[in-house]
Amino acid sequence: MDTTSEQMARLGAASAPLAVRTLSAGDRDAVAGWDAFVDTCPAATFFHKAGWQRILGEVFDHRTHFLYAERAGVIEGVLPLAQVKSVLFGNTLVSLPFAVYGGVAASSSEAGEALEREAQLIAERLGVDHLELRNVSQRHPEWPLQDLYVRFRKEIAPEVEANMLAIPRKQRAMVRKGIKNGLCSELDDDLRRFFALYADNVHRHGTPALPRRYFAALQRVFGSDCQALTVVDGSGRSQSTVLSFYFRDEVLPYYAGDALSARELAANDFKYWELMRRSCERGLRFFDYGRSKQGTGSYSFKKNWGFEPQPLFYEHRLYRRDSIPQNNPSNARYRLLIETWKRMPIGLANWLGPFIVRNLG
Repeated sequence: MDTTSEQMARLGAASAPLAVRTLSAGDRDAVAGWDAFVDTCPAATFFHKAGWQRILGEVFDHRTHFLYAERAGVIEGVLPLAQVKSVLFGNTLVSLPFAVYGGVAASSSEAGEALEREAQLIAERLGVDHLELRNVSQRHPEWPLQDLYVRFRKEIAPEVEANMLAIPRKQRAMVRKGIKNGLCSELDDDLRRFFALYADNVHRHGTPALPRRYFAALQRVFGSDCQALTVVDGSGRSQSTVLSFYFRDEVLPYYAGDALSARELAANDFKYWELMRRSCERGLRFFDYGRSKQGTGSYSFKKNWGFEPQPLFYEHRLYRRDSIPQNNPSNARYRLLIETWKRMPIGLANWLGPFIVRNLG
């Protein structure tokens, strides 16, 4: 039974005022408290982790505002934000650049509301064009919504063979083809094979590659929660690769790349099967395929794996704009740039790309 002093302490904490504070990346105790909250908050995602503040600041030089709400020393909510400002793509405050999920993660409605109020005050003070919150669940039906993206997430069966049989027949045949072709997967301690395949792949698609130092920072900051898997053929040649994040009981394949020869070997299909198989054996419960733009090849590929699209609620608070910006490859105004980028020598593209992509988060 609780003592009277314990009861009074709880009542005192509940009646204490809620304060919104800004995280300092150099404050180890505050960072540890932030991540401890994220690890247990059901609404939090991998992209709510405090390490993103260091990465966005050190790699891209973006100004960050990582807000947390606490009461009597106990965190009740977090909201990671960063300002992305450029001549070409405008000035925005977003939660969170380079992330598929963001927005508020809170254990109380009061904390969530307080964090969003503070975010709007910061947005107005910075004079941004808009505030963007990449929510998994809708919070502001009255705000303009970017409904371009959906997410794909599915539970992993506890038995390996059950996961194989859950893949629709045609897609399962592609996985079997990769197995018959003698492919195997290997976990990488460094990112050399990953970056070579990734950079070549995005170049062929006409988009700038993120800098090598970004991926090095991901691995340095998140450690074993960030890992590359590479598929090799019978001759040991790298054919396909994926860099995944691990968070609680889920795996999130996030960045990927393939060689030109990967298609005929079914290396891309085999790659995701191997990641799922390894995750099953590791005891993970969810496979998060991330987001895709509706109507794209990536969207169809994930549906063919038996994943059902789920809406994402990218909500915008507009300040100096009349509509949501469309800074993505689907925008017709970027077609000429994409075609030009495809023809650029890859060495030049890899050098120039980081100056452009830092503003496309």
